Amino acid sequence: MKPRVYLDWNATAPLRPEARDAMIAAMDLAGNPSSVHAEGRAAKGLVERARAQVATAFGADGADVVFTSGATEAAALACAGRELMGAPVEHDAVRAWVSDTLAVGADGQVAVDDPGRSVLQLANSETGIVQHLPQGLAVTDATQGFGKLPVAFNWLGAGMALISAHKLGGPKGIGALVMPRGTDLKARILGGGQEMGRRSGTENVIGIAGFGAAAEAAARDLAGGVWDRVSGIRNILEKAIEARAKSTIFVGKDAERLPNTSCMIAPGWKGETQVMAMDLAGFAISAGSACSSGKVRASQVLTAMGYDAELAGAAVRISIGPDTTEDQVLRFAEAWCRGYERHLSRGA
Repeated sequence: MKPRVYLDWNATAPLRPEARDAMIAAMDLAGNPSSVHAEGRAAKGLVERARAQVATAFGADGADVVFTSGATEAAALACAGRELMGAPVEHDAVRAWVSDTLAVGADGQVAVDDPGRSVLQLANSETGIVQHLPQGLAVTDATQGFGKLPVAFNWLGAGMALISAHKLGGPKGIGALVMPRGTDLKARILGGGQEMGRRSGTENVIGIAGFGAAAEAAARDLAGGVWDRVSGIRNILEKAIEARAKSTIFVGKDAERLPNTSCMIAPGWKGETQVMAMDLAGFAISAGSACSSGKVRASQVLTAMGYDAELAGAAVRISIGPDTTEDQVLRFAEAWCRGYERHLSRGA
């Protein structure tokens, strides 16, 4: 029996060895980062080293990096209490705090008329479509783009950015809000005043250490052209499916996309059914954002782009990574095409 193949990197990337090693080392530190003794200073030093690693990897030198429990908390910290506009293609963690008033085109691009009062993602987790961020944007969700795209906070032109560790091979449960140094921001979690007074609570030293190491490794991969190879593997996957299942729709195929993401619609075959069939065949894929798992509904991202509910409900996402091989995606394409052909024959 062949080993399972993981094709859901946009939900969570596998933990990088560098992150694992950094976390194991951090477990041996006994001190609290807020303590002034030697043990506390050692823990604080590790946190600050990781902060510098994340800032450098994200091109945010000179900016404030505030560690949070993830991008969801970072979104709340950045957006709560502000009247901001967003679009239905945003992640639910952002949509919880903004109004769905920005228009989405059929190409997935969002029209932003007032950047200073708007939130716009860097790249979509379901379709992979990359946005053209306007200068002066209030907030950008860079969670999916960080580590996969050559971006730098210092030239994105956004007031704040949300990022997360587990999307680039770090641990789950740690993220950050990035903003220009000295930005006035009201804390949402009050207490001891950690994280420059923006987010109280003893720092997750182990998670932070893993985040820093993963960010540093991700930047190294990006500079080394790793994601160019990933893009080539993704294209091989799509061509293999197109050659055999010609009715398949690849969302955003002609748009700028994340190098690892394919969102494909198999007309008449429900997305959740595809996910279950592929799981049984040994492949992990998704029918949308992992944070919406268990909710059987058409993708809000695709309906915002103009797809009807039936087509939007027949979409799945395949997201690959640096460890994914050509053989793996071709095996998936074969299994998926067989499954789709069986589905079509039953409906005939």
